[in-house]
Amino acid sequence: MKNLFRKTISFRVALLFYAVAPLVAALGLSGYLALHSFENEVEKQMQKDLELVARAIQLPLSYALEKGRTGSIMQSLESVFAIDRVYSAYVYDKEGTEIANLGLRDPEPETKRLTKLVEDGERRGEYGSIAGREVYSYYVPLTDTAGQINGLLHLTRRGKEFRDHLESIRMRGALGLLALLLILSGVVLYGHHRALGIHLNRLASSMSIVARGERDHRFTQQGPKEIVHLGASFNNMLNSIQQAEQELAEQRRTRDKLEKDLRQSEKLAALGRLAAGTAHELGAPLSVINGKAQRALRNPQISEKSRQALEDIRKEVTRMDYINKQLLNFTRRRSGRYSTAAPSRLAASAAAAVHEEAAANHMSVELTGPGDAPGITVDPVRIEQALINLLKNAVQCSKNGKVQISWRREGKTVSFFVDDDGPGVPMDIRAKVFEPFYTTKQVGQGTGLGLAVAYAVAEEHNGSIAISDSHLGGACFRLDLPVNSEEEIKRVKNDKGRSG
Repeated sequence: MKNLFRKTISFRVALLFYAVAPLVAALGLSGYLALHSFENEVEKQMQKDLELVARAIQLPLSYALEKGRTGSIMQSLESVFAIDRVYSAYVYDKEGTEIANLGLRDPEPETKRLTKLVEDGERRGEYGSIAGREVYSYYVPLTDTAGQINGLLHLTRRGKEFRDHLESIRMRGALGLLALLLILSGVVLYGHHRALGIHLNRLASSMSIVARGERDHRFTQQGPKEIVHLGASFNNMLNSIQQAEQELAEQRRTRDKLEKDLRQSEKLAALGRLAAGTAHELGAPLSVINGKAQRALRNPQISEKSRQALEDIRKEVTRMDYINKQLLNFTRRRSGRYSTAAPSRLAASAAAAVHEEAAANHMSVELTGPGDAPGITVDPVRIEQALINLLKNAVQCSKNGKVQISWRREGKTVSFFVDDDGPGVPMDIRAKVFEPFYTTKQVGQGTGLGLAVAYAVAEEHNGSIAISDSHLGGACFRLDLPVNSEEEIKRVKNDKGRSG
């Protein structure tokens, strides 16, 4: 039950319960003790008032009693009632016989007790009852001129006056305590609102905003030091969560990329083994077929129809041999024959290699780039093969005979650009064109290995290859190669080999 109470009460109620209530209890106890002491003092003061009245008429009564002047005695008693402090007054002689009285009459005076009080000769105050009414009595002995006790003065005051006065004091004290409780509660609640409530509400509002999905929101650090510290901890928690999410997302992207690269490597490795085996198995039969067809063509007695058939056979064998060479180029990796070569020479060699095919299509390859560009450390044969494949792809796609190869150096990277004015490469297939055996050409016009070989060469040299739109209107293939020394390239390749 206690735990449930702690869970359900608000901070304001807890503040009232644990702070204001104990304070009020302490004030109430202190007030009670102080009030009790004050009541005793008031009671003593009221008793003292009656004592002072008795002393004021003691001498006149003693003299009148000694002379036997009853009228003077009554006159003195009447003067007492004039000040409204006395409920009843009695005068007794030394034998305890009543001589005069004023006010409430005592129907059964205790003569023996009165005689004893006269004999004692001391002033005395006490609570008692007269005619069934509670009174406070004060007794004063009367003496003659010789100093002998000759009587007794008895003054009374109603006990109700004492009780009423004390109850009035208690009521005012209780009302004061209640007012103090209300004032303290109001001050505490207002102070809580100004010092904590506003800032706690802001913090709760910030938490709600974050809970709705606004993860970039941060708490404004204002207010008391404790609130500022709490807000800073809240912001640090959000920053840590955001950083952890970013790191997790980056790790996820890296993992996906590694998995993708691994699948690609496994696929390429499998295709490489298949291609190498296929090329090895097809090489010899193709050579035999081509040789026999060539010898048959030397026979002058064959018919024209047979000669045409043999020419078609040799043509198809040549095409198959080209495909076989493409397969061998695709499987040929990490030759390790690195040397320094000028970008202009690499581009010129590649352009010369496709000159015959370009001329057959009535086009030429334009070379654009600085002739004095510093050399780069590469495998020249592999780089030329990649550039040749890119140029052949451009020549086959060109519409109006515009093909261009250019190069430039930016920092520690040399970039080759192969542009054409063909139809370009749609965005949705740009990621696929570098996959082995993927081609957009018609059957018999492409093997789907040229761009795959170029991609493999770029990876071998720690470079990259990408497709964009060309300024000629078609596609632009960009081959980026790092400017590294031969030792650096070998070190990177060895690291890759160990990680694989």
